[in-house]
Amino acid sequence: MRHFLDLIDLSNDELHTLLAEAVRLKAAFRAGDRTPLLPGRVLALVFEKPSLRTRVSFEAGMAQLGGRSLFLGASDGAIGQRESVPDFARTLSEYVDVVALRVFSHRTLEEFVAHSRIPVVNALSDAAHPCQALGDLLTIQEVFGSVKGRTVVFVGDGNNVARSLALACGKLGARFVLSAPEGYRFDDAFMQAFRRQAPRGKLTQDADPAHAVAAADVIYTDVWTSMGQEAEHAQRLKQFAGYQVDAALMAKAPKHARLMHCLPAHRGEEVSADVIDGDRSVVFQQAGNRMHAQKAVLKWLLT
Repeated sequence: MRHFLDLIDLSNDELHTLLAEAVRLKAAFRAGDRTPLLPGRVLALVFEKPSLRTRVSFEAGMAQLGGRSLFLGASDGAIGQRESVPDFARTLSEYVDVVALRVFSHRTLEEFVAHSRIPVVNALSDAAHPCQALGDLLTIQEVFGSVKGRTVVFVGDGNNVARSLALACGKLGARFVLSAPEGYRFDDAFMQAFRRQAPRGKLTQDADPAHAVAAADVIYTDVWTSMGQEAEHAQRLKQFAGYQVDAALMAKAPKHARLMHCLPAHRGEEVSADVIDGDRSVVFQQAGNRMHAQKAVLKWLLT
């Protein structure tokens, strides 16, 4: 039985297979093809954190595949609170075919997997966001024809989104640059993991965003303060001053460079409104691709 917890767990061939299937499923969707590939299958969504894109993309995608989904939020899905994580996992394994967990701690995910008899998808944890990264790869491939050989510059916090995308780029032959202030860059443990999993990958860190974007194909940003970090908000605003992706920064990048953002966006903080709503933004194409990428993951896990 396979799980989808982190791109570290996937071979390069498996990553290519998932991308190819996402392309096929998106083409079928646009052609009006709703062939029920997962009839009668049930997906449980267990969310400790709220979401727009993750919840809707999974629920819509599962419906399009002929299956159904159940959402367990902060009350019913109080995993590890009303009952232990092992009991939660064993119980859900009796009812549904696959579960997607959106949790604060990656340890919760790992504990759930240890007691689960069904495939588990990481719909976000503090360590990784592989569903987002897979949708991002699909978007880069659509815009540029291939991921290989491209340069992705992430301006902002070296968070779960940045880690997953860096690893994805390393596996598929894209250069990844993190432009972040000191204290918010990739740590040694992640850098070592990256070298093991993508030994030929090109990963650098550059404190100067203007220098970092000079050869960018993609300029990517995310909120400076994620859910669970609200107490750090004032400090983060100070630390990330100068790291906003605005028209001035975009002007320092090649004209073909495109903006990506995993959303939700805080316009006026990490990105200016004119840039995210401008003609160089592929943010909403990127958001749409979450569904097609996740459909590929669900089909891969259940067939």
